[in-house]
Amino acid sequence: MRGIQDTGFKFCTPIQGASLPHTLNGHDIVGKAQTGTGKTAAFLINIITDLLKHPIEGDRYMGEARSLILAPTRELAIQIADDAVALLKHTKLNVHCLVGGMDYGKQLQKMQKMHCDILVGTPGRLLDFANNRDVYLDQVEVMVIDEADRMLDMGFIPQVRRLVNLTPKREDRQTLLFSATFTPEILRLSGTWTDKPVTVEIGAERVATDTVEQKVYITTASEKFALLHNILVGDDVDSVMIFANRRDICRTLQEKLNKKGFKAGLLSGDVPQNRRMKTLESFKSGATKVMVATDVAGRGIHVDGVSHVINYTLPEEPEDYVHRIGRTGRAGSTGTSISFACEDDAFLLEPIEKLLDMKLACTMPEEKLLQPVPSNYKPAARKLKVDAAPEQSTEQKSAQKEEPKEDKKKNKKKNKKKSKAKRRLLAKTRCPLAVFTQQALI
Repeated sequence: MRGIQDTGFKFCTPIQGASLPHTLNGHDIVGKAQTGTGKTAAFLINIITDLLKHPIEGDRYMGEARSLILAPTRELAIQIADDAVALLKHTKLNVHCLVGGMDYGKQLQKMQKMHCDILVGTPGRLLDFANNRDVYLDQVEVMVIDEADRMLDMGFIPQVRRLVNLTPKREDRQTLLFSATFTPEILRLSGTWTDKPVTVEIGAERVATDTVEQKVYITTASEKFALLHNILVGDDVDSVMIFANRRDICRTLQEKLNKKGFKAGLLSGDVPQNRRMKTLESFKSGATKVMVATDVAGRGIHVDGVSHVINYTLPEEPEDYVHRIGRTGRAGSTGTSISFACEDDAFLLEPIEKLLDMKLACTMPEEKLLQPVPSNYKPAARKLKVDAAPEQSTEQKSAQKEEPKEDKKKNKKKNKKKSKAKRRLLAKTRCPLAVFTQQALI
């Protein structure tokens, strides 16, 4: 209880209130809930309570885990382990975290020094330890499979199945399975791994509307960066996560933001694990205020105080929209989600609205938000930390002077007119055919 109090929990979230009465009485759970709903605390409190109620007397083998938590990404596994450490502060229970991309020898050394009460990890690295007999799962009392839908999407189910087979029979352990969606495949797997489970569902619409203000700006691909830049320099933006669908888009975006003076971090699959950890720590501490991330890399980020989430590109999977905006407005606090809908991805709004069971209000951004960013931009003092923009070379300055002022005005007027026409058509319809037709017309 002291650990719960120290972490600042006062009231149960919907998923905690719905699951804890069953799990604390030993029942298996199949839960439908997105990130940001408090499910990590829900299963950790259950595990810790069970381990404290049933202490082991006598000798134990090193590497013999009493509970197992499987997570799809390294960041999520590390975050769960950190949360467990905070809750265990006033106990003698130990947490071990095994993830890929980090030194195997150092992880093994730690495992050999302390008993393992709670083992958190990703399927690949856990399987490596199990195959090398550095970890034993035959005494697991409680097993948690977190974000099962993401495990399925990432192709981890064969590895998860092998790990589950190394644990006691489902009748002899407690199993908690959480997923953002209940697809036929997930339901089939839950039936195989759980024993007479209680099903708990927390709707996506509750997560999306209760704590997060959602905005959708109708824009064009060419205006996106200017729109993003002008939002970031706003007074109400404190800490922001920017999501894009592809690694190359994220990297290009981060580089452009850094050139404009923002201290932006990058989380994607092609960034080395050690650098990702440093970037994440910098974001958590507040040293970095802007984080650009892909869906997979950003899934495990649990950071308090994220004021804004910006969908630079709309997610191709509707469930990812809920996961993205779940980075803000966490644990009862409020946040803002801003999505850009352009000619390339406006049609993706319809399936998102279907999942949320609500219409998203689409508006044109104000003219001041579409002002082009000067190449020699030097930001005024504001909340987001910005470094000085690089000075232009003499050649760049002279090239700018050579361009006649009249031509500049003509081009600016022409582009502005074109962009307005695109936004008007996008606002009228989000049909994919209409989007491509309006491109051809313009």
